Amino acid sequence: MNNLYLTRPVTIEARQLDDDMPNDHDIYLWIEANTQGSFDPLSDEVPISGVSIDPSDGSLMIATPEGVMHARLGDWIIRGVAGEFYACHDVIFRATYEPVEDGAS
Repeated sequence: MNNLYLTRPVTIEARQLDDDMPNDHDIYLWIEANTQGSFDPLSDEVPISGVSIDPSDGSLMIATPEGVMHARLGDWIIRGVAGEFYACHDVIFRATYEPVEDGAS
């Protein structure tokens, strides 16, 4: 039995949180427009998709079916093949992904 697998080539959309307020706000709006929207970070009821800001540390909160992920400065926000959003640390992102040349997708 084969226990080795190769990742299929998939093109994803990603943006990095970089401490540039307009960029970070655009990322928030991007997630908000493509999920169930903003949610109350202090509520016990969290949607399966959405976005908020953690009032304790200002990190971006991304609601996923697996729970809430926190994205911090330097992390990448990825929109996956099914339209889902999640955070990825910069080191892991750079080891996994490479830029697509303009016009190639």
